[in-house]
Amino acid sequence: MTKSTRPLRPAPKGRERGFIFFVLAAIVVFIVGVVLYVFTAIVPKVPPIDAVLDYKPKIPLRIYTADNVLIGEFGEEHRDFVPIANIPPMMKNAVLAIEDARFYEHGGIDWMGAARAVGSNLRSGFGSGGASTITMQVARNFFLSKEKKLSRKINEIALAYKIEDALTKDQILELYMNQIYLGQRSYGFASAARAYFGKDLDKLSVAETAMLAGLPQNPARNNPAVNPKRAKQRQEQVLRRLHDLGQIDDAQYAKALKEPMRVHSRPQEFGAHAEYVAELARQAVYAQFKEEAYTRGIRVTTTIREADQKSAYESVRRNVLAYDARHGYRGPEARIDLPADAEEREDAIVDALQKRPSSDGLEPAVVLEVSSKRVKVETIDGDTVDITGAGLKFAANALSDKAKDSVRLAPGAVVRISRMGKDGKDWAISQVPQVAAAFVAIDADSGAYQALVGGFDYNLQKFNHVTQAWRQPGSAIKPFVYSAAVQKGYSPGTLILDEALDMPGENAGATWSPQNDDNVFDGPITMRYSLAHSKNVPTVRLLRALEVPYAHDFLGRFGFDLARHPKNLTLALGTGAVTPLQMAGAYAVFANGGFAVKPYLIAKIVDGDGKIIQEAKPAAPRQEAARVLDARNAWITDSMLRDVTRYGTGAAATKRLGRADIAGKTGTTSDAIDGWFAGYGGNIVAVAWMGYDEPRSLGGREFGATLALPIWLDYMQVALAKHPPQERPEPEGIVRDNDDWVFAEFAELPQFRGIDVAPEASEENPDGLSEGEEVMQPESGAENAHPLAEPAR
Repeated sequence: MTKSTRPLRPAPKGRERGFIFFVLAAIVVFIVGVVLYVFTAIVPKVPPIDAVLDYKPKIPLRIYTADNVLIGEFGEEHRDFVPIANIPPMMKNAVLAIEDARFYEHGGIDWMGAARAVGSNLRSGFGSGGASTITMQVARNFFLSKEKKLSRKINEIALAYKIEDALTKDQILELYMNQIYLGQRSYGFASAARAYFGKDLDKLSVAETAMLAGLPQNPARNNPAVNPKRAKQRQEQVLRRLHDLGQIDDAQYAKALKEPMRVHSRPQEFGAHAEYVAELARQAVYAQFKEEAYTRGIRVTTTIREADQKSAYESVRRNVLAYDARHGYRGPEARIDLPADAEEREDAIVDALQKRPSSDGLEPAVVLEVSSKRVKVETIDGDTVDITGAGLKFAANALSDKAKDSVRLAPGAVVRISRMGKDGKDWAISQVPQVAAAFVAIDADSGAYQALVGGFDYNLQKFNHVTQAWRQPGSAIKPFVYSAAVQKGYSPGTLILDEALDMPGENAGATWSPQNDDNVFDGPITMRYSLAHSKNVPTVRLLRALEVPYAHDFLGRFGFDLARHPKNLTLALGTGAVTPLQMAGAYAVFANGGFAVKPYLIAKIVDGDGKIIQEAKPAAPRQEAARVLDARNAWITDSMLRDVTRYGTGAAATKRLGRADIAGKTGTTSDAIDGWFAGYGGNIVAVAWMGYDEPRSLGGREFGATLALPIWLDYMQVALAKHPPQERPEPEGIVRDNDDWVFAEFAELPQFRGIDVAPEASEENPDGLSEGEEVMQPESGAENAHPLAEPAR
């Protein structure tokens, strides 16, 4: 068998050698051209890296309580800057494992990774794969767009080298960890930890850390709040890399894979339900700093405390819901058609419920099935809930065969449900109240806000009823009329005739006949008794004796806007307009002994570097320069307001709180359109209000004592626990006359003994009574039982 031989390849001929030379020359020219292009067209346009050398992250405006609880955050970018030394090692390791394992080894460009990416791009087209290092991502995030073009990539490489030359590896990683966007409006890993898990970085588990580390690749696709399956897949990739690199052991790896993810799917929630407080603070800071307020990392500390604010919020919610329950179920919020097709039905339900945000336990739902004993609903999460038994009680009228069409429950009805019972396992039909409410508490001496609730739910209505709602004060204005009387020489013991009063021409030319709320006339009564029982007719008689201009001007001492109060006798019945905040400032004058206070909310403002920009420095309390009311007047009026809460229209206050320093006044306007209680104790002044935004009656059996006083009491029971009772020593310059207190200079003057009481008082008839009349006094023993009514101090 002969062995075949391959002929030798002939040497290249001249033409072939020329072709090879040409190709090589072309390659060289191309490379030189690319290099020239890079250095002449791209490198000169590479932006300076000042932004990373002088890094000033956009930190949002944050609002805190006095005890350091976050209650609000404002800014497009949610970010917390954390120095690299304070970032947990596991967080750094997880990010580097999945994003750039050779970060501390390469000089900004990982050429081994780049070679792999080139192969991917050649197979699938340019842009299908990348090899961006941490440094290159920093360059892109700070200076470039994310478009997949060769010129952008070259710029990115050039910037990466400049950054590596200017900063240490730790500095570069610090920039990356704080700047990268991670979904949910969160920038940086610290912010993302709060957004997704409600935790600080150092409190994250290995599984949670890996979940966050997987986000930079594609925050939209890997977002665990909206795409949990893909997020889980990405998380497992990170965990596998950590395990392969030996940064977690077998036990940690297995545990992390099995750990269920509890991700916050709803917007960030803050402590203490102080949304109205946070918004007031935001407005104040924005007025000073404009748009910079949202990027400078400004931190605002308010004067409220978490426990007080929580108590105020819960008392408003609880009592508004109680009022709403007293007045019955109104019917569904809306009705929708339920398509027969299952997918279309789900879309219709989701669309309807997304338009109706949850209100702290009042969850929107769509009725699927209805019977007299069972209602089946579906929630926004797609869960179905069966409501039976006690859960149907509130909406029983809507299940009746005789129910009105507007009230009747039927498939497609959009309703609210809430959990019931101590364990919260069962559900009940409920509804969002239509009535509005407000509550504010301030320190009587400094004016510092203690709590503020501007409405039932900030997310449903941004209007702040504490500062923006101008409402008739009703009888809550009466203490200021009585204080004006004290200043003019009258005494709480002065007699006023409580009988029908007709005043021709007072009602736009017609006769005006004011009425008492109970339609009962008691004859001659003392000023003290009149205020305690909120008698209208005697108050009008008192104002007529004072003369309207005098009393109208007197209101100005307390900070009221006089232009909003009438210059006629209806002033006595509170037909002007006030805000709850204004009322709090006014009642503070009685509480602190006669001094004006200016309510304030912001205690301190600091910038992102911790430098104090502004700090409240309230004046020393009870300085004579701030006095607006005679100390004797404040003391005497306070004694009358204490009797309101002992045996008058606010009698529930002292009984429930068990303190002698509780004082205040109920207020109910005509037709019960507004309900008020304003009062104080323990140096805290608080005002509660309830009413409809479109004014209408709150109900024939509703009064300030049933509407606002319960809110006030629920709050004060908590707030006063840390405030001891206030002792008020008797001031100089007052004496006992006519069995009550009066300014010494007005003692025994007959003109101040009675108003519209005939015949004239005399030694034989000191009370000025007609034959058979008796003076209406407080309950037996009540007057003398009150410490401020006793002659001996």
